[in-house]
Amino acid sequence: MKKVAVIGHFAFGKTFLDGQTVKTKILAEELAQTFGEEQILKQDTHGGKKKLLFLPFMLIQALAKSKNVIILPAHNGLRIIAPLLFFLNKLFKRRLHYVVIGGWLPSFLANRKGLTKVLKKYHHIYVETSAMEKALLAKGFSNVVIMPNCKKLQILKEEELVFAETEPFKLCTFSRVMKEKGIEDAVEAVKRVNEAKGRTVFTLDIYGQVDSEQTEWFEELQKSFPEYVRYGGLVPFDQSVEVLKSYFALLFPTRFYTEGIPGTIIDAYAAGVPVISAKWENFCDIVEENITGVGYEFLNVEALNEILLNVAENEDMMNQMKSACIQKAEAFLPENALQNLHAGM
Repeated sequence: MKKVAVIGHFAFGKTFLDGQTVKTKILAEELAQTFGEEQILKQDTHGGKKKLLFLPFMLIQALAKSKNVIILPAHNGLRIIAPLLFFLNKLFKRRLHYVVIGGWLPSFLANRKGLTKVLKKYHHIYVETSAMEKALLAKGFSNVVIMPNCKKLQILKEEELVFAETEPFKLCTFSRVMKEKGIEDAVEAVKRVNEAKGRTVFTLDIYGQVDSEQTEWFEELQKSFPEYVRYGGLVPFDQSVEVLKSYFALLFPTRFYTEGIPGTIIDAYAAGVPVISAKWENFCDIVEENITGVGYEFLNVEALNEILLNVAENEDMMNQMKSACIQKAEAFLPENALQNLHAGM
């Protein structure tokens, strides 16, 4: 009997750098280090609708072979996997754990009474933020545990920090490349500030996997890039700190109000890079205002412009945050962030 089965989007043999896949792999790797590789059963949900035919057999195998079962589904997967696993577990009576990726669960459950009833009977539900915990407690949940997002990164030492001293100051985005991540907002803000100043105050590098359904949109957007904006392609998750450390700030102009704890901000902190971010629902759970970053009103691009104009005149403002960023990054190392998961098994 294994200690735990992890059911999630591993996408074995493929390159996926989205938050769901990265978190699934990190969690499984950390559990393997804690309990031993032979104690972990990994089951891959990659494959979409084709995988549905095999799903019951996958869940039965997980329950038959493991004392604990962890699921990490996205929206559609949750509707199917959570109830089916709960039903099958009436025979096996294992401990069921649901690790939430992102901050969408409370709103997703608004009109799903059946799913809510099922999830209340799971052993634990692990959420990334205090706002999510509060929202679920208000719905009558009593099995909610806070477990921040995490990444296994080599955090820079104080003497390795890179400070910006002269223009142009390097900015970047480091997320999925899609409209909803505010990529256009970042481009527009940098263009406006540079045009207002009459010189290249900021450059902008865009990193990340282009959303497969938005390739045409991004190709059109690239045609409007001035010379100081470029697409930098994909960065392997274990090279993020090395790539990010030379940047002045990370831009996170997300248009997803229910973001959880974005992995991209953890990457930036580990590299000693402060954040300029939209204030999404869970902003305060990861960004300390004027200590590890600066926030602006959600969806307010003019406010983003004002912040960039301000930091252009006060570059020390961002440089002084670098030490606090690497200190903050410690909380998001797997050995620290996953303590509550270990305790729940």
